Amino acid sequence: MKLKALLAAFAVATLSLAGCAVDNSGQQADKPTIRLAYQTFPSGDLIVKHNRWLEDALPDYNIKWTKFDSGADVNTAFIAGELDFGALGSSPVARGLSAPLNIPYQVAFVLDVAGDNEALVARDGSGLDTVDQLRGKRIGTPFASTAHYSVLAALSQNGLSANDVQLVDLQPQAILAAWERGDIDAAYTWLPTLDQLRESGTDLITSRQLAQDGKPTLDLGVVSSEFAAANPEVVDIWRQQEARALRLINDDPETAATAISAEIGLTPEQVAGQLKQGVYLTPEEVASPEWLGSDGNPGNIAVNLQSASQFLADQQQIPQAAPLQTFQDAIFTKGLPGVLDQ
Repeated sequence: MKLKALLAAFAVATLSLAGCAVDNSGQQADKPTIRLAYQTFPSGDLIVKHNRWLEDALPDYNIKWTKFDSGADVNTAFIAGELDFGALGSSPVARGLSAPLNIPYQVAFVLDVAGDNEALVARDGSGLDTVDQLRGKRIGTPFASTAHYSVLAALSQNGLSANDVQLVDLQPQAILAAWERGDIDAAYTWLPTLDQLRESGTDLITSRQLAQDGKPTLDLGVVSSEFAAANPEVVDIWRQQEARALRLINDDPETAATAISAEIGLTPEQVAGQLKQGVYLTPEEVASPEWLGSDGNPGNIAVNLQSASQFLADQQQIPQAAPLQTFQDAIFTKGLPGVLDQ
């Protein structure tokens, strides 16, 4: 409890310094505010934001979007009570739901499944061609992120541990700067920074390959348990807009890419290429037993998160893994699959 209190105090004091930016345009004092964390990896979340679908669907609320650089920062903001919804990776969610954080939020949507849009890249000229050659090398990655989880998994598969390399905690933009200075030999990160690294680097392994070997990672939409209990109808509307965005990605990727490009400062053509690297489920798949499941029957994503928690514990990233029941209880299945059909 003491740790959570300290983290909350830290979050309140440093939220504006944690790589986040706030969009408060059009807010009215007489309306309640819904606070959402987003990140700039290509996803339907950015389509919802750019097209103002939530603002249109929830006219009686102010919609406040805040940009974060990593899931670790999103977790910190949830601990501080600063958020109602958030977009973050499955590894930070597994960490957040495990002790000592025990963040009271629930998984309510699957934004994407990591494919070639997250990868471990070695600098050209470094002489690194395989993961097992990384012993003693400096690797940049955002700690407590899906990329951090994946680089540990890749090392483990190749007989290495975190102690055999020099892991450096860097956010994506800081990774790019360190890469250009020659301060790191390799990096595990995500788009759009990943494609910039690939201009002078080579993939050693991707998250798609790790998923095939039993270590999948996802980008998830979570909601504060307190907010969900008090406003289930808002959660339904939010999920409907996220489902609408998934349909757009799958049915009209060019329009989807145009919307996302406006949010991350790349051309629609660049974003279209990035969308092809990820795996974007249909709303029907999101509400299937393999993923979220149905009302009262949490899906296999709980098993995935528990596996991630166990891996983090094995790597001494958290004190111990949380039980499967913790993750089953943290899947918000109310109204599924019907709500996603609307």
